[in-house]
Amino acid sequence: MLSKEQILELLQPLQEPQLGVSLTELQWVRDVMVKENHVALTMVTLENRTEDTTALSDAARNLLSQHGVNDVHIRLRAASENERESLNIGQADYEENQDEVLVKGHAAGLDGHELLSPESGVRFIAVASGKGGVGKSTVTVNLAAALARQGKRVGLIDADIYGFSVPDMMGIEEYPVVEDGIIQPVERFGVKVMSMGFFIRENNPVIWRGPMLGRMLRQFFTDVNWGELDYMLLDLPPGTGDVALDVHQMLPHSKEIIVTTPHATAAFVAARAGAMAIQTEHELLGVVENMAYYECSKCGEKDYVFGRGGGGTLAESLHTELLAQIPLGAPDNHISEPDFSPSVYKADSSIGAIYDEVAQSVDAKF
Repeated sequence: MLSKEQILELLQPLQEPQLGVSLTELQWVRDVMVKENHVALTMVTLENRTEDTTALSDAARNLLSQHGVNDVHIRLRAASENERESLNIGQADYEENQDEVLVKGHAAGLDGHELLSPESGVRFIAVASGKGGVGKSTVTVNLAAALARQGKRVGLIDADIYGFSVPDMMGIEEYPVVEDGIIQPVERFGVKVMSMGFFIRENNPVIWRGPMLGRMLRQFFTDVNWGELDYMLLDLPPGTGDVALDVHQMLPHSKEIIVTTPHATAAFVAARAGAMAIQTEHELLGVVENMAYYECSKCGEKDYVFGRGGGGTLAESLHTELLAQIPLGAPDNHISEPDFSPSVYKADSSIGAIYDEVAQSVDAKF
């Protein structure tokens, strides 16, 4: 079976209809997933006109079929304003001067040292919790996907190095590659991802001391080609240990979201993570109460199986906002779907809509 890199190479001849530039050079062939004899991918175009997208889809299928790939699922969407701006194509400029579009800078990106600089313009969001099992990683991946759906350029570092779970949650099956000595992150749902899980085989445990973890985390910042980003999310390990402290020291300008369940004890423990953020002078964006209730699919009645009020109480004690109460649930995904993932909710689902609202609220705070 062809690899992701081979798929991108085969699709190199495809050009954006308005620009006449290769879609792969623009990095507008996204979310490439190869599974057995099936390939799924997303193609981005400036206007997403039917006549253009139909021709592109047919051309892509023809190129892949010549190499034995006949089961191909293609999603097409129009470029967001942020994606246009990253190519120096503002909406007004494009409409006024369609024939003289300047394309530049799409491959420049940011190196890791620039990424860590306050002048980079990247907005850092650390997602923390007081204890494990409250759904912190679920909140992180869904917030990242929601921001990407809104046209933001998003990176995600799975900084929970002992308990990494982001690749599995997002249905990522490929691994990062190294090009010219730089690690290329894996992209899924429009989010660029790095995780310790990419470097551990067969789910083996990580038996490292604190300094080694700190070096690995810094490498995720400095040795990865993140490109242009609007947001970088970090899924922190639970509690207030070495990795969380390293992140706070490396990113003095990051902001933080605390995740808890409604249970009073979970909220009590989460308060320590919030207090650590405050003591290290990191602004709290708010609290997300996960597993807030179970809603009956037939009658709509809510059952508060883990109690009530923990998130609100925590937000009040930390003098911040309760961003959302996320109900118990599981994404309505099927393993046969090309964009299957165990934990990412679709935009048209009720819980996906809640995460979209959280993303809008968070974006408004910067």
